[in-house]
Amino acid sequence: MSWISEKAHVELQRVRDAQAKQIYPYFRAFESGGLHTTIGGKPIVNFSSNDYLGLTNHPKVKEAAKAAVDQFACGLSSSRVQATATLHVELEERLAAWYGFEKSLIFTTGYQAMVGTITSLADKDTTVILDNLSHACILDGTFLAAGTPMRAPEVRFFNHNSAKALDRVLRKRDRKNALVMIEGIYSLDGDEAKIQEFVDVCAQHENVAMVCDDAHGTGTLGKGGRGIIEKYGLEGQVPVVISTFSKTFGGIGGILLGDADVVDFIKHNARSFLFSASLPVPIVAAASTILDMLEADGEALVNELHEKSAYMRKGLTDIGFDLGDSNSHIMPIMIRDETKAMFTHVALLENGVLMVPIMYPAVKEGEERLRLNVTRGHTYEDMDRALDLLRTYADSFSLVGDTAKTAGT
Repeated sequence: MSWISEKAHVELQRVRDAQAKQIYPYFRAFESGGLHTTIGGKPIVNFSSNDYLGLTNHPKVKEAAKAAVDQFACGLSSSRVQATATLHVELEERLAAWYGFEKSLIFTTGYQAMVGTITSLADKDTTVILDNLSHACILDGTFLAAGTPMRAPEVRFFNHNSAKALDRVLRKRDRKNALVMIEGIYSLDGDEAKIQEFVDVCAQHENVAMVCDDAHGTGTLGKGGRGIIEKYGLEGQVPVVISTFSKTFGGIGGILLGDADVVDFIKHNARSFLFSASLPVPIVAAASTILDMLEADGEALVNELHEKSAYMRKGLTDIGFDLGDSNSHIMPIMIRDETKAMFTHVALLENGVLMVPIMYPAVKEGEERLRLNVTRGHTYEDMDRALDLLRTYADSFSLVGDTAKTAGT
């Protein structure tokens, strides 16, 4: 046995223990797509999905993807440098116009869009400044840039969502330029960035540019679903926005938005773009069809999501659940105990409701939670069913109130 096999065996003990107890919660195989699926032949309502507007299974979206298969096949077998389709270009032009930027660029994943953007923009004259709850794609892009010989930027962190902490880091940075990384909505905690405060702080310092990862804001924030920039009227004040097709747009892929020169610079320098296969055209066609729906009826779609989010939030808080700092459709149910989180997940799943537990190292020990995302595609019957089950488990598993805190301790 090699050392890598020995290392893997030791490190996987926690996983094997959970599997032996039949409470391992991940990689459960869906037998159909969408918010209403089956696992092991049993009907399941998925409350951990990011299909925020419930459009993934829309007949028009499926038909568009099928038609693209007939025209372009499943993939183009190379990178965008030599495998760009007309539908790529058309969608990039439409996205730039819809979001209100000069230009956009489609990556194969949102993760690659963020990594490619950071590694292209950050160099030895740059301080990259990150919220300390930044998503893995931001962390990985930053650390990759920091490990690049002769180009390594300085890396600094600021306290989560604190404009005061950001200001302090900007004042004490060692490099001429600053690249500030924030998210529109933080995916594990469900809280919006205090983006107006951040914009104001950045404006007080020279040579500062902000990048906003608005993956969870697209389709959920702003009157027409254009995200946190639209919601707070900050058009023109955030130079780069990254979003994704894997949430509201129902597929996979990354979106870069910015000034034409900035986007073209990244297009010609981001290794995650230049050396990765181009996004399959059927996915592009599906996203384009969802964009049609947002252009035609975005306000109504977003309003329905917000109405259902408000309904679910009231139900959860009436039971007594701690939702942390959430103020969006992403509502983490804070369990703060790994074993309870896993057993609650199993109990829910046995009754046809999927809420995936989030545990260390994804979150700090003592901050274990169930991932609950409300979408427009959930029915009120779906939400009532989940609330009834959670009400039962809150009592029987001591998940709320002083009893939960004592048990967790």
